[in-house]
Amino acid sequence: MLELEKSGLLYLVSALVILMVSFGLAFYIIRKLGKNPTNILPVNFAYKIRLPLLIFLASIIARIAIISKIFRFEATYEIVSHLSTVGIILSVAWFLILLFRVVKKRMLKKYDMASDDNLKARKVYTQYMILENIVIFIIVILAVGIALMSVESIRSVGISVLTSAGIAGIIIGLAAQKAIATLLAGIQIAITQPIRLDDVVIVEGEWGWIEEINLTYVVVRVWDKRRLVVPTTYFIEKTFQNWTRSSADILGTVFIYADYGLPLEPLREELTRLLNNSSLWDGNVNVLQVTNASEKTVELRILVSAKNSPTAWDLRVHLREKLLDFIQKNYPGHLPKARVSIEKDQELT
Repeated sequence: MLELEKSGLLYLVSALVILMVSFGLAFYIIRKLGKNPTNILPVNFAYKIRLPLLIFLASIIARIAIISKIFRFEATYEIVSHLSTVGIILSVAWFLILLFRVVKKRMLKKYDMASDDNLKARKVYTQYMILENIVIFIIVILAVGIALMSVESIRSVGISVLTSAGIAGIIIGLAAQKAIATLLAGIQIAITQPIRLDDVVIVEGEWGWIEEINLTYVVVRVWDKRRLVVPTTYFIEKTFQNWTRSSADILGTVFIYADYGLPLEPLREELTRLLNNSSLWDGNVNVLQVTNASEKTVELRILVSAKNSPTAWDLRVHLREKLLDFIQKNYPGHLPKARVSIEKDQELT
């Protein structure tokens, strides 16, 4: 146990009292600021920063003790000095991370991801999600680096290791090429945005939604609730389909194969009636065309529009079922059929 002089003991008691009073006062002020609806700080912000605030205030008081030279042993100064420096650096870094998350949440409240036309919201959410990962990564690296460099012995060891390990550094750099490329791809996605949160994409033949975008990987939620974890470099280096790149609305197609004798106008009228009576249709595109004719059937392509891809899928299924039912009831003789011609050879007389 470290021996303290009488004045040092008195300072220790005074420091604890000042620490508790300062912490209580700061906590009260921040909590009051959070209750103000016009303030950027949320109500629970004071509770989130309790621990970093306590570490910061304790480190400041420790620094004051070092300046006042109240400790008897030189080793005590050295230990307290290093601990207080590290405490200040880490508490400030912790506070900055929490503050950035608060600002991010406050900014994202302006955008509704649940709305039908959520293109701008998805753009902003994507940028902030990736930016958060980048900022936290940089803050942590800087904080740890500054904290280690503040200790003289560690700093000298680090410098000697760096100067004597040039070749090892090159080897590590070459080995980390893929990791660095993945990080850079995450930053590039945040800037150029080939994908955004909740985008509908087809990746590796799988249809799904972008659920998470991290610095090194992207999570795609497949329609059957499976998850594809794809490296960020995939969306920079390979071709993929993005169905909601510029807007959420999309065109859907339905193909029907029928006999040459099927009249098209009644089918067009039935298609229009079905669309007008369906809430899935957005009212924009309604087209029925003959897109191909083979020796057996004609190919009818129905082109319709919907507000987003899940709705388009449901609309396509609905139209396919109802139109087939319409043809079966009204024109059963014009469904696809095979024609066979049998000729009998005349008997020779």
